[in-house]
Amino acid sequence: MNAPHHIIYRLFLGAWLFLAPIGCLLPLAVADVSSDLPDLGDVSATVLSPLQEEKIGDQIMRSVMSSDDVVSDSEINDYVTDLGYKLVSNGPDRSQNFKFFVVEDNSINAFAMPGAVIGVHTGLILAAENESQVAGVLGHEIGHVVQRHMARMLAQQKTDSILNMASIAGALLLALANPQLSAGALTSATANSVQKQINFTRENEREADRVGLQIMADSGFDPHGMTDFFQILQKGTRFVEGTAPAFLRTHPLSTERIADVQGRVDQMASFRMVQDNPDFYYVRVKLLANRNSPGQAVELFKNSIAEKKYNNEAAQHYGLAIALMRKNDLDGATKELTWLRANMPRHPMFETLAANILVARNQPAQAAKQYADALAMFPTHRALIYGYAEHYLAINQTDNALKLIKEKQSFYPDDPYFYELMSRAYTMQGKDMLRHQTQGEAYVRRYDIPKAIEQMDLASKAKDGDFYQQSIVEARLKELKLKLDEPKKSGWFS
Repeated sequence: MNAPHHIIYRLFLGAWLFLAPIGCLLPLAVADVSSDLPDLGDVSATVLSPLQEEKIGDQIMRSVMSSDDVVSDSEINDYVTDLGYKLVSNGPDRSQNFKFFVVEDNSINAFAMPGAVIGVHTGLILAAENESQVAGVLGHEIGHVVQRHMARMLAQQKTDSILNMASIAGALLLALANPQLSAGALTSATANSVQKQINFTRENEREADRVGLQIMADSGFDPHGMTDFFQILQKGTRFVEGTAPAFLRTHPLSTERIADVQGRVDQMASFRMVQDNPDFYYVRVKLLANRNSPGQAVELFKNSIAEKKYNNEAAQHYGLAIALMRKNDLDGATKELTWLRANMPRHPMFETLAANILVARNQPAQAAKQYADALAMFPTHRALIYGYAEHYLAINQTDNALKLIKEKQSFYPDDPYFYELMSRAYTMQGKDMLRHQTQGEAYVRRYDIPKAIEQMDLASKAKDGDFYQQSIVEARLKELKLKLDEPKKSGWFS
């Protein structure tokens, strides 16, 4: 990770700690095993409504979407999102619209932000030994969200915190353009509020531990995963004395916290053997295969297979195939794919790999057949849909690309890349109105309303649409302009 973007995510983490000082980073305070969860009542809603919190989350997601350090791989993102929503579906608030994303960062971390936004570092997935450990981390972060720690903090701090929150949101957005300048803005916005909020942070951490532990247990994961991962954090986190920012050094991951959570685990149930989703191992090795140089990755997987040092053999062959592709050894990658098909059930990630190999070999007819056959078996696998649409565009079959995307779009109505692919197809066809309209919808789903308005305005001025299309575009343009004005009228994000 390059230094400027590394600073951005330090800002994300630090800002949210001050913004709603719940200790969204895992290595924080001691859990309380005694009291029940509090009744939040109406006081939290009187300061920050769910709608206002969602708008703040949208502003943060706009920054997230524009960062190069957010992982764009749909298979990795879909795994984390699916795992997150499995946990959410067993939590106390199943109606909230969570947004999960993955940050390319080797540190062992995860964090929650306003608007039910949860980020996971790739280093956390790589450090985890099983899926229950990742579930424990996500359950903890979901616990912060469903307990509405942001609104509860504001109920105590009131107007000053609201102003502070707006300053921090601005600093987060500024970070993408000028990390050093935004760091100064962030410091001035938060420096005076750290010490007086530490105790409140610890209480929220206790709640997040309790709620997260129950969520992961109710979702069928091994509760021991949370304490096991705490121990990994204690041994492996880079946030150690002398290197962490001051606000993290005041919230260490202590042996007392581990002991308290372990006490809760022991009271919940006896040890349970949980069958890991193989996707966890496939995602993990995919990250490993792309981590270092292709040669280093190849040697890593070859050594693991030769020495039988693995939890999942198929994952090692899959990781080796990806590393070999990076090395442009397509024959070697094909050999590993053959092993997977001979020894394992069909899996969508293997099918995507097979299609990628055929595309790399410049065999368009075989690639098209592979995509069609794979989507017949895995019709909602996003990477296959992306790949097939890109393949159609590469061979100038724009009508087929548009037909495919429209058939699959109902599965992912908020996916901006679907609209970007459509915009590319319409551009190739010379259809200006539809080109700008679909690009505008892509910007909407990237939380960039100003750019969406620009594109819709261009679409409204295009001369190649019929009356019906023109009416749709003009109505959408009016709607987006109203949406842009809403935060200003309410005093948020002027």
